[in-house]
Amino acid sequence: MNIKEYVLKYDPQNQFNVLINTYQQIENAWNNKIDTGSLKGKKFNSIIVTGLGGSAISADLMTNFLAGELNIPFIVNRNYNLPSFADGNTLLIVSSYSGNTEETISVLNQGIKKNCSIICITTGGKIGKTAADNNIPVVAVMPGFQPRYSLGLSFFSQLKVLQELNIISSQDSIVQKIISLWKEKGLELSREKNKAFDLALQLIGFIPVIYSAADVTSSVGYRLKCQFNENSKLHAFHNVIPELNHNEIIGWESFLEKQFNAKLILIVDKIYHPQIKKRFDITSSLVSCEKIILESNETDFKSRIMDLIYLGDWITYYLALLRGYDPTEIENINTLKEKLA
Repeated sequence: MNIKEYVLKYDPQNQFNVLINTYQQIENAWNNKIDTGSLKGKKFNSIIVTGLGGSAISADLMTNFLAGELNIPFIVNRNYNLPSFADGNTLLIVSSYSGNTEETISVLNQGIKKNCSIICITTGGKIGKTAADNNIPVVAVMPGFQPRYSLGLSFFSQLKVLQELNIISSQDSIVQKIISLWKEKGLELSREKNKAFDLALQLIGFIPVIYSAADVTSSVGYRLKCQFNENSKLHAFHNVIPELNHNEIIGWESFLEKQFNAKLILIVDKIYHPQIKKRFDITSSLVSCEKIILESNETDFKSRIMDLIYLGDWITYYLALLRGYDPTEIENINTLKEKLA
């Protein structure tokens, strides 16, 4: 079958077009008028972004994207509880696409009690109502997407908040560049015989093991792992160098293909520390399974990691179709939520 036939057969909600047009999410988020209320001009001693899934991954990505630019601690919180140090000098960004994520609702309520400086990013739901009841500023994002397919909205809304509060310098130029990049890549990766489809073909029958670099491309690796899980309905594993060189590397000594049919995906970048580059080379030589190297050729680091994020979304989408799965369906997550309720 060609790509269009796969889409017609396995993608009834047409996430194919959502992926092609993801650049429009960036445009929407960046042009969105944000009222930060009393937070404008305030000084903070820490930032906490609380959320799960795509909302939290957006915050992970922020730590890589703004490496070296943030002058105060930036914490990603994936839990029911607010860190104990949070207080009135903490900027708490409450991010939930649906507005109904129970862990995030719990943290929002704790943040209100602790008098944190709060701003919410959501389409509405319970979080939107709580924010309205407590005069908390809300960044209203465009509805209608699966949360994991709304990274353009969640990430660039978070980035816009940080810019509006003068925590970071203007990102206007790089954002426009990324819009153009994703628009161009959307056309390229939706054509027949494209790079993402070819890589998905190479992964059929394998369990992806993804290695990235701590504090540089760690968010790219983790996002890819999660997209294999949700889009491709496939187990995948992720770890970071150098930490994995102190533990996980030993596990490969007893590797048997019949027991674990793995394929190693190495996420590399030109700005890695020289010793990290050596560690990638040596680690690759010690692992006896097949390898795939993912590297962007864009000229600046921010464009390169966004290029790889977008490529990973396409790879995992195509792998779902090739495996005969609807990339939208998340039956186990829905069942879990029903049972928790």
